[in-house]
Amino acid sequence: MTLDDTRIPTGNAGLDDILRGGLPQNRLYLVEGAPGTGKTTLALQFLREGVQRGERTLYITLSETREELTVVAASHGWSLEEFDVFELSAIDAMMSGREQSILHPWEMELGEMVRLIEAEVERVQPTRVVFDSLSEMRLLAQDPLRYRRQVLSLKQFFAGRRITVLLVDDMTGSKEGSTQLHSLCHGVFTLSRRTLEFGAARRQIQVQKLRGVDFVAGFHDLAIRRGGLEIYPRLIAADHHAPFVGEPVESGVAELDALLGGGPLRGTSTLVTGPAGTGKTTIALQYVDAACKRGENVVLYEFDERIGTLMVRARAFDIDLAVHIDSGRLEVEQINPAEMAPGEFAQRLRRQVEDRGARMVVIDSLNGYLSSMPQEQQLVLQLHELLSYLNQLGVVTFLINPQQGLVGTMQSNLNISYVADAVVLLRFFEAGGRIRKAISVLKNRAGKHEDTIREFRVDAGGVRVGEPLVEFKGVLTGTPEYTGERSPLLEDRHGA
Repeated sequence: MTLDDTRIPTGNAGLDDILRGGLPQNRLYLVEGAPGTGKTTLALQFLREGVQRGERTLYITLSETREELTVVAASHGWSLEEFDVFELSAIDAMMSGREQSILHPWEMELGEMVRLIEAEVERVQPTRVVFDSLSEMRLLAQDPLRYRRQVLSLKQFFAGRRITVLLVDDMTGSKEGSTQLHSLCHGVFTLSRRTLEFGAARRQIQVQKLRGVDFVAGFHDLAIRRGGLEIYPRLIAADHHAPFVGEPVESGVAELDALLGGGPLRGTSTLVTGPAGTGKTTIALQYVDAACKRGENVVLYEFDERIGTLMVRARAFDIDLAVHIDSGRLEVEQINPAEMAPGEFAQRLRRQVEDRGARMVVIDSLNGYLSSMPQEQQLVLQLHELLSYLNQLGVVTFLINPQQGLVGTMQSNLNISYVADAVVLLRFFEAGGRIRKAISVLKNRAGKHEDTIREFRVDAGGVRVGEPLVEFKGVLTGTPEYTGERSPLLEDRHGA
C-alpha cells in the first residue's frame, strides 16, 4: 500500500511553517510534554481546523473531564460543541457492572477501554482524532512491554481508516518519558516549559522527527495566547531574499551623510555607539524622520526609554514623531523586560517587514535587547541571524549600543565587527572649558567613509555636524582632547 503524502494544515500557522506546509495525513503523531506546556490547546486547534474544513473530528479524553476541556476551550473563545468528545467517565459507565473474570482487573480494564474507544471511532467515523492522554494507558498497563503492544494495536487499528491521529502524552508515570513510543509514531513533537528567575516562563516546541518530510529543526519559541498557541518558527535568513537596490539612505543632514559616504546603504546595519547622553538615539531619529518624510514605513523598538519620553525629547530637537505615527508611517513598540522570547521578537519584526513593508528598523538599544531576554541562549547569534534577514530584504537597520562609562576607557559587551556593517562612534571631548561631543565613523563595509573627527551637536535647531577637527589627542583612549583653534567649533545658534 502506498502512503498518501497529502499535507493537511494543523490549525496553527507557525507550526505549518515549521513543517513546510502541514502534516502528512492519515498518520499517527505523538505530542509530548510536561503539564502546562500547551498540548491540549494545540490538540484543540488541530481539531478545530478539521471542523472548519467540514471534517468530522473526535477528542478522546482520559485525563481531563469534559468540563475541564470546556474551560480550556472557552479561555480561547472556542466551543466544545464543535466536535465529538468521548471522555473517561463515559467509558467507566459502560464498564461498570460487568462480571469479573480470571483476568486481573487492570488487564480487563485496559482491554475493555481500548475496545470501547475503537467502537466510538467506528461510530463517529472521524478524519481527525486526538487521544489525550497516553499516561492513563501507561498506568493501566503497568508494564512497558504491554503498554507498547497496546499502543501498537491502536496504531494498527487506525492504519486503514484514513484518520490523522494525535497521541498526547504528559510523560507522567514513566521515568523514561515516552521515548519508547518514538519509533511507533510517524512524527514526534515535544513541548517544553522553562521557568526563569524573573519574568514569564518560556515555552518551546521541537520536532523530534517527521518521517520523509523536510522541516525546520531546532527549538521554536511559543506563547499561549487567547485564540490558541502562537508558535514562532526559528528564523533562517537564507530562506528569505528579495531583490533591491543598495542605494544610500539620507538623513537630511548633508554633513552627517557625508561621514558614511552619502549615507548607510539599504541592506546594511549601522551601529551607533558611545556613552550615555552623546545623542545616539537622536541620530537614529534623524534618519527615521527623513525616511517617513520620503513616504517609507519605519518601525522603532524601544527597550530602554518610555515612548512618551522619547517623543517629548525628539520634539525638543525639532523632530515630531507624533506626525509620523498618526500618518501610519512610523510604529513605535515598547518592549517590556523579560516578557518576550527572542523568537517572538523576530516574528514581530518579520510581520513589520513582510506585511507592513517597513524599510527601516531601529533597535534601541542592544543592551536593552540582551537584558530584556535574560537566561536566553546565544542571543548574539540570534541577533546576527536577524540582521542577516533584514539585510537580504534591503532593510536599513540602526542599532543603538550604549557603552559602559561616560569618560575614560569605554567598554562594550558586543563584538561590534560581528553584528554591524558600519560603526558610528560618539565621544565627549573637552575644549575651551566646555564639554562637547565628537562623531566619527570607525568602519563601513558597504563603501567609503570619512576618517575625520567632527564635532556633533543636538539643539533646538536639530542635528548639526561641524567641520573636521584635525588637532585631537587621546581619542582612542576614550577621553579626546581638542588642542586646535576655536574657529572650527560649533557655537549656539541665535535664538536657539
